[in-house]
Amino acid sequence: MTATHALPAPSTAEAEPALRVAPLELFLDLVFVFTITQLTGSLAHHLTVGGLAQVVVMLAVIWWMYDAFIWLTNAMPPSTHGRRGLLMLAMAGFLVISLAVPHAFEGSGVAFGWAYLLVVAVHTGMFAASGVVLASVLRMGGLNLVGTALVVTGGYFTGFAQLVLWAAAFALQFAIPRLVDLPQFQLRSDHFVERHGLIVIIAFGESVIAIGVGAATADLTAPLVAVALLSLTVCVGLWWAYFGHDDDARAEHHMAALPADRRNRLAVSVYNLGHYGLLLGVLLFAAGVKSAVANPDAPIGLAQASALAGGVALFLVVNTAVRRTFALTPNLPRLLAAVVLAGTVELGTSVSALAEVAAAVGVLGAAFGYEAARRR
Repeated sequence: MTATHALPAPSTAEAEPALRVAPLELFLDLVFVFTITQLTGSLAHHLTVGGLAQVVVMLAVIWWMYDAFIWLTNAMPPSTHGRRGLLMLAMAGFLVISLAVPHAFEGSGVAFGWAYLLVVAVHTGMFAASGVVLASVLRMGGLNLVGTALVVTGGYFTGFAQLVLWAAAFALQFAIPRLVDLPQFQLRSDHFVERHGLIVIIAFGESVIAIGVGAATADLTAPLVAVALLSLTVCVGLWWAYFGHDDDARAEHHMAALPADRRNRLAVSVYNLGHYGLLLGVLLFAAGVKSAVANPDAPIGLAQASALAGGVALFLVVNTAVRRTFALTPNLPRLLAAVVLAGTVELGTSVSALAEVAAAVGVLGAAFGYEAARRR
């Protein structure tokens, strides 16, 4: 009798085929493009402390449920007609929410709230059929319904009262992950990381759209072309901050090696809360770019200049926190770049928008150039 040797059991990553983003998920992202566009337009037209607070809250409320659908399609891919139909119903709900964004605090909050309830109902119902322990799904759905009640009720108010109720729904998001049984929600790192990377690219696309919107009524002069190209270069810099050196692939491998509990908690902190900060940074930058492109060779207002530089700085700070979580280095150059970017606001308000955007390009170039030199 010949001796036999037991082979090691394959890992989960080896045993399961890769789970990649489905075409319908990309179709759903088209609505999120519109959402980002609506939020950017609202911020650009109300670039005040109050306007910023409203956009901060609306983005948080919308992103919470949009990201929840990423968790959903991770657990049950849209591979049947029934699932696809329900996702399209949720898409309709997100579309109504997006349509309500510009006047959400001036009467459209009612439509926003009831469409939000539809989205939450579809999400909870689909998750109940996903195979996750029903008690965990019901607890998650119940907590989401509490937040939804705050959003729906707030929609019947305007101004400060509405902002307080929607901010309470935002605050509840920090508690929900601690109140549900996260390990019960199985998470595939390959699909999850890829999906969030695509969302970030969509957000960058909004910055490109903002360049076009800002230039729509202006003559195509040399300063306009210059500021448009430099603004696009800033977008490339943000793309590099997120994807450079295959950071997304390294993040995927890091998550895949973790036990379910730690993986899911990391997913909440990095991909829900952390990516909220990244999206907000891109929104701020896009709002500032609109003014920069519209007035390239003239000084811009303090609010516009602060949004432009502050958006890039916020993105770098959050990106650095994410990289530290995944043990990616170096990080200090990005933090220093975020600090230096604050000084470019003065260029925008006293010299020109073109000068501020050019300085931002220089700061990003110096930071990433230093990182490249260190890697070599």
